[in-house]
Amino acid sequence: MTRERVEASLGAAYESLPEDAARGHEVYRGKVRDVVAGKESLLLVASDRISAFDRILSTVPFKGELLTRIAAFWFAATKDIVPNHVIAGPGELAGTGRACLARKAGMLPLEVVVRGYLTGSAWRDYKAAKPISGISLPGGLRYNEKFPVPIITPSTKEASGHDRPVSSAEIVSSGLVEEGLWREVERVSLAVFRRGQELAAAAGLILVDTKYEFGLIDGRLTLCDEIHTPDSSRYWWADGYHKHFEAGDEQAELDKEPFRRWLLERGFKGDGEAPAIPDGVRAETAWRYVQAYETITGDFFEPMGSGPQAETEALARIVAERLL
Repeated sequence: MTRERVEASLGAAYESLPEDAARGHEVYRGKVRDVVAGKESLLLVASDRISAFDRILSTVPFKGELLTRIAAFWFAATKDIVPNHVIAGPGELAGTGRACLARKAGMLPLEVVVRGYLTGSAWRDYKAAKPISGISLPGGLRYNEKFPVPIITPSTKEASGHDRPVSSAEIVSSGLVEEGLWREVERVSLAVFRRGQELAAAAGLILVDTKYEFGLIDGRLTLCDEIHTPDSSRYWWADGYHKHFEAGDEQAELDKEPFRRWLLERGFKGDGEAPAIPDGVRAETAWRYVQAYETITGDFFEPMGSGPQAETEALARIVAERLL
């Protein structure tokens, strides 16, 4: 997809799934996804909404489809390591590329963050001499330095407010997750992250860190939600990493971190009135998502949907015909 086409599509973003398209099913609206609940399955519809600091701020054209298709690529690439919740995804659901039909799972009350480099919130905690989810790192580490081995820094999933970092020991001792299951979560998370880093490296990228969510389906640990998308993960271009690292500069990023930085430069951290998002910022952010999709998958991006109204009609048919 060309950048010019992205800019021409700013007015055609898919903001949300209308209630009447759900055909009487319950709809849960997250910051990005609208989830239509059946008795046995879910229809996950990724909108083009973009959020930062737990606030929905604007829309970015094609974002929902790009996220869904990137996740589908990674689910397929890791299914030999751990089962996932996907029943049917893009290419299997006619008329849309932003939806995934998924099995219901009993979700674990945690987000499992795997970090390969000292950056982001981990760097902020490290500078403040704080442990990172119970892990005390050695002194003398540098910004964006690669860890000898990736570390797992879980956080709780709170019903309201911000999620809370939690240590592996606390997860087990508090009964959040039974010890045997938690050890399996740790093993699988590191294995999936290694696969992600290997395939990202082959595409000229560094998978820096990421977030996983797991559930149980028929008693089996199952990977759910999304995987290795630019919303749940941090990517850097591999070329130039060492140069930027030695200079102490920011890395060349391929995720939505520049959007967050744009907000921070204007004093917005989630509280108070958010700045209006100019079309130029929306277009640049959309272009990053397109670049991420094409670089990760190796495929040229051509939308499967043909506009918001046509996609809504397609999604309504999927609800009526396939949601159990």
